[in-house]
Amino acid sequence: MNPILVDVYRGSVLESFHRGVVCVVNEKAEIVFSAGDINQLCYPRSAMKLFQVIPLLVNGGMEKFGLTLEEIAVMCGSHNAEPEHLRVVNSILQKIGLTKDALNCGPQYPSSKRDANALIKADQKPHHIHNNCSGKHAGMLATCILMGWPTDDYINPEHPLQQAILNTCSLMYEYPKEKMITALDGCSAPIFSVPVYNQALGFKNLVSTSTLSASLQQACKTIIEAISTYPFMVAGTGRYCTDMMNITAPKIIGKTGAEGIFCMSFTQQKIGVCIKIDDGKMLPQYNVAQALIEASGLFTDQQLAPLHKYAKDELKNFNKLVTGDINVTKELFSNLAIA
Repeated sequence: MNPILVDVYRGSVLESFHRGVVCVVNEKAEIVFSAGDINQLCYPRSAMKLFQVIPLLVNGGMEKFGLTLEEIAVMCGSHNAEPEHLRVVNSILQKIGLTKDALNCGPQYPSSKRDANALIKADQKPHHIHNNCSGKHAGMLATCILMGWPTDDYINPEHPLQQAILNTCSLMYEYPKEKMITALDGCSAPIFSVPVYNQALGFKNLVSTSTLSASLQQACKTIIEAISTYPFMVAGTGRYCTDMMNITAPKIIGKTGAEGIFCMSFTQQKIGVCIKIDDGKMLPQYNVAQALIEASGLFTDQQLAPLHKYAKDELKNFNKLVTGDINVTKELFSNLAIA
């Protein structure tokens, strides 16, 4: 059984808790910190987006279509579908000669409540472009146009695009593709199962690229630069990925995934991290990620003050009365050494 990572108190009583796994690997692929079963198999979910965009970059798609770093960032993102996100996704589609109707990620109300309410008030239904993965899908379509592949079935696991992504993921995660179990993500694109350790290894390989080809090294550098420069495109208002990287990037970059996944790269130390919350809740992954960042010693308390609420926060009821708090298990990262 994996250890308890996050405690939830009501008053002074432990009311609930979240178990999970944490794995931190260094440049030599050595485990420098772990908690729980790091060989646990799970899906990276949206944390895999940073690898799904690589085939576009290594084949010259950025240059071919004149794509910007902002556009690459939204391809890596799980955005709120705020107006700026839609602007950038539409820009990608225009550059590759397609419209939003080519997207096949599924209609979804914007993650931003404000923008979801605006659609409802206007008596409009959500479109595929409002899906939080529409940036990723625009990038997939761009790769198809670049390579001369059909676009109508680009989410088919047997499509050459998805096979290229599978090969890329196998390389970056250092995990045999024959062992990867293919399923469909929430946006209907294929997703591949990978142990927690290998997910940490993948995010280490994003920033430790000496063994990779020159084109792959440049692709990884572009991804890090894009999401560090435009963290808003990765998530949006009130989202941890954006809030975190506004302060920590480019020293630390991070990407959430559904069902309790959070992965990070420490770019200067060449370190990769994967966090998996067993019950799939989303908030605990941010609690653990923020506690790890605070324990790393790379930033001052003053620098991290706007993010501390993610590590430990009061819980309030509908009357705004404090009912308890949520915090990472004491001493979880007491032996962590990164800086």
